[in-house]
Amino acid sequence: MKYEELKFFPDGTAVDKFFFNIKTPEQLLDGKKRFDVTEYGVIADRPDILQTEKIQKVIDLASEQGGGVIVFPAGYYLSGALFFKKNTALHVEKGAVIYGSKEICDFAILDSRMEGENVKYFAALINADNVDNFSISGGGTLDGQGVFYWKHFWLRRKFNPDCTNMDEMRPRLLFISNSKNVTITEIHLRNSPFWTGHFYKCDFLQIINIDIFAPAKPVPSPSTDGIDLDVCNNVLIKNCYIEVNDDSVALKGGKGPLADKLPENGSNTNIIITDCVFGYSHSALTCGSETVHNNNIIMTDCEIRGVERMFYLKMRPDTRQMSENILINNIHGECGLMLLADSWTQFRRCPELLPSHGSNITFSNLSVKCNKICAIGHTEEYTLENFIFRKSHFTAKEALNIPDDVKNAFSLEDCIIDL
Repeated sequence: MKYEELKFFPDGTAVDKFFFNIKTPEQLLDGKKRFDVTEYGVIADRPDILQTEKIQKVIDLASEQGGGVIVFPAGYYLSGALFFKKNTALHVEKGAVIYGSKEICDFAILDSRMEGENVKYFAALINADNVDNFSISGGGTLDGQGVFYWKHFWLRRKFNPDCTNMDEMRPRLLFISNSKNVTITEIHLRNSPFWTGHFYKCDFLQIINIDIFAPAKPVPSPSTDGIDLDVCNNVLIKNCYIEVNDDSVALKGGKGPLADKLPENGSNTNIIITDCVFGYSHSALTCGSETVHNNNIIMTDCEIRGVERMFYLKMRPDTRQMSENILINNIHGECGLMLLADSWTQFRRCPELLPSHGSNITFSNLSVKCNKICAIGHTEEYTLENFIFRKSHFTAKEALNIPDDVKNAFSLEDCIIDL
């Protein structure tokens, strides 16, 4: 079944018309007043001059005057953290590049969300909180100049191998939170110092026709997830190219023994990922170690180009997790491993084993060349139910090997495996 033919999510919920109502940038910006930053003292083609304050004044002015679109014409701009307000939008025209500052002091510490918790952390380059109907468009580029941060990260790891991702101070490229009807379209996201696009408590989110890149070499870009969905509902990711040195799309929602009881945490529901191409990444789609509940997730009509894993279930033993009603359909290409399900014990917070589950997960119409079809580990720490492989063709270097204690959870229907 193709994306255009989708009528129901795996649990029977109807697919809302939102998923097929895609607006062009022209439609998104129609009727909105334009605020060209160069008409308010911001200088184009000066990537050596930090212009955060001047740019922020334009955003504030637009909001004070009832809203508008902040336009960056072709040129090069350098900025620290920018905060978008109600009724504002960002339009980075083709040929325009907004560079993030190389200095962490240009990103304020504030109440934020990071790695499954509400914490004090650094602002992103682009921030929008409680900004319904926010959009980013234009064909231009947001570039975080991450290589300066990556080098510091790896140096710190040599000094202290136990340092965490957050111990090395790095901003994200994009953080949008507590907002509805958000559209990110026709934009290039490059070289984020940390996570690239982080969306927290966003409903009715469309990410369309964008490409995301952060290199694996010569300086590896650590934890540069492409798209992190963190307690989000009704999300369409379509026609995107993602190549990063971590997960392409990661589902998050909270972590720790009390994660399922805290109001700031929650589920990701009704997610469709379609017509995307995944270059190198650690995983095309991951139900992450900071997951509480993922339900009704569809990834369909996509190509994988050498990802390490196509689908990854990270089962965290100190967090009650459920990932269910997931469909992986019509995927073709190459990967190292098609399915990985395993326990994730890094920075475990309590010795008590809390129940985690993966249930009703279907792989259909796949044509995948891989080293291994699946790897299932530490099955005593979580449960798997109703995993179906249907109408698929695998070319693998190793035979399908499912541990005896979970074999009853797996079924193969009309599949071909060539070794």
